[in-house]
Amino acid sequence: MVYQVVRLIPEGRATSYGAIAHYLGAKSGARMVGYAMNASHSKPDVPAHRVVNRNGVLTGKHHFEKPNKMQELLEKEGVGIKDNRIVDFQTIFWDPTEELKL
Repeated sequence: MVYQVVRLIPEGRATSYGAIAHYLGAKSGARMVGYAMNASHSKPDVPAHRVVNRNGVLTGKHHFEKPNKMQELLEKEGVGIKDNRIVDFQTIFWDPTEELKL
């Protein structure tokens, strides 16, 4: 289910582990989402680079094939990064609870 949500994050936007967990009904499941994202790199259709911590920090970058790959992918989509953090994260933030209302 985590991957299904991540596949819906639009290009140029990002969300947090906690926001995905909250959407899936596991409010304290951010770590579980993190584990799923760490295992997602063998799935090319899961844009793992769009999932960061609650402060917009690229905490998962060390799980990519190169340390700067996560930043490169985000910047290619027009997302600004400074000091391993998304610039103006509040504007870039994609909240699945709001965006995927049933």
